[in-house]
Amino acid sequence: MDRKIVSTSQAPAAIGPYSQAVLTGNMLFTSGQIPLTPDGQLVTGDIQTQTHQVFKNLQAVLQEAGMTFKNVVKATVFVADMNDFAKVNEVYAQYFSEKPPARSTVQVARLPRDVGIEIDLIAVKE
Repeated sequence: MDRKIVSTSQAPAAIGPYSQAVLTGNMLFTSGQIPLTPDGQLVTGDIQTQTHQVFKNLQAVLQEAGMTFKNVVKATVFVADMNDFAKVNEVYAQYFSEKPPARSTVQVARLPRDVGIEIDLIAVKE
């Protein structure tokens, strides 16, 4: 199996023993992104602000792999509070306005750095 580690300085560095993303064949698997700036600063504020930062990070990782949000086939959204679901959807729809990918959304007990959201993606390069 051919595996390429995808890494960019335009998204926060991994805060543990994992890669920002792995490209195998034409499939990209991103690690979960939380609302950190590329220099590792925590983005606080409402869930919309946090979600936009997560998407900025994911966009940078996709771009490093030569992809865009149009290549995404599956998203997994982890939220700390399911009451934020509608607000997250408002932001999510801005990035996936046409032909949105399959998605799972789950409420979790806790996320790294006690953030409100984490998202990972699977994308396919055509």
